[in-house]
Amino acid sequence: MLESLRRLLNKGPKSADTSVLQQWAGSRGFQFKRIRDAEGGLIEPVGDAASGDSGGWRIEWGDAQRSYIDAREIRFSAEVGTPRELLVLLLNQELMETMEKIVFDQYVEDVQTRMDTETPPEMRWLVMFPKLTGTELGRLRERYAAIASIKPWLQLWLSNALESALATTVAHTAPNVPVVLVINRGRLTLRTAMAEPDAEQLTRWFAVFSQILPVARKLARDWTDATAGGATGTLQPSVWPPSRPVDDE
Repeated sequence: MLESLRRLLNKGPKSADTSVLQQWAGSRGFQFKRIRDAEGGLIEPVGDAASGDSGGWRIEWGDAQRSYIDAREIRFSAEVGTPRELLVLLLNQELMETMEKIVFDQYVEDVQTRMDTETPPEMRWLVMFPKLTGTELGRLRERYAAIASIKPWLQLWLSNALESALATTVAHTAPNVPVVLVINRGRLTLRTAMAEPDAEQLTRWFAVFSQILPVARKLARDWTDATAGGATGTLQPSVWPPSRPVDDE
């Protein structure tokens, strides 16, 4: 009887092995926590590493929070202090084309109400804001697409960190793997598919996040200074704030 019960239990879904995440975090002096009542884990800095431009972030691995990523994802997030009217979306070309087709089909079928309540906000932004041109995307033009409610802000971020950081991932990431970077309500989120914890991928994407986060925070501070009337840094006060309010989800 006991053996039969044991075999029955073994047929069920296996728990996610988060030992890779725990080892990766421990080797860098970060803390790891299992996610309660869910399959996955999170990593955060501790002590002095949690302060300053590169501190105050979180890495989560577990079930995907967006329908366009199958199964599980790795997700990096941090507060950057950008204004509420700033929305940024950068994603791989194949995913953008899929999203645009879904949005188009939903409008053709006259299901705007369902789209407004069920569609991820970043999918709706595709029809709200113009895309950056290939020239503006630089080395990312063949792989990524991007939009922003304040285009000059995104261009500054690209030229100062984002373009070079993401360019290093192109050779190691298949074109059909979802990669989505969002700034919304002052928070930066970078997510990509990861079916099982992978130390090499985690290291690669953490390097990207570590490069783009402090620059985003600096640009956010410059924006605040510019809107307060003192033009600082590389921002021109004439482009701040945008000419119309933005509905941010």
